[in-house]
Amino acid sequence: MSKFTWMKTYFSPFKPPKIRFYIGKIAVGTPYFFPRKWIKSREKPGYLTAIPKIIGFDFVRLGWKTKWDTYRFEWSPLWSFVFFKWQVAIMFIPNHQSHYWESWLYYELNTDKTINKIKRIEQCLKNAPQLWSSWNKETGEKITTNYYTKILKKKYLKLITDEVHI
Repeated sequence: MSKFTWMKTYFSPFKPPKIRFYIGKIAVGTPYFFPRKWIKSREKPGYLTAIPKIIGFDFVRLGWKTKWDTYRFEWSPLWSFVFFKWQVAIMFIPNHQSHYWESWLYYELNTDKTINKIKRIEQCLKNAPQLWSSWNKETGEKITTNYYTKILKKKYLKLITDEVHI
């Protein structure tokens, strides 16, 4: 069931991921390679060989890792069905993917689940901020973006902006 824990985003303070479809010849990796299955190698006993899937399902979990004690996004979840050389893929892709998934992972794995969602989001803002700065090439001004303003549902964003002043 750990493949589906990312679905908790639909009931969290975060905006739900958008659903994107692909229908056509096999072209969507699951996650690094096209859909395939592993069989025992005939040439090398004890080894496995990858062959393309003819018919089958793949449920790809959210891909992430930790680096320097922070979460790093790798790939979005997807569901894939292969039938001969054709594929139907359902991809779950939020806006601002890396900021979204890294923030959600912190919310899900590092905040106290016994407190309310507002307090958990406040904890995220404090301990896992998503403040990013860049320079406007035309004006030379520094632009700072708080990605929580882009990835949280309006209901929670309004409550937090009143209390925390994003």
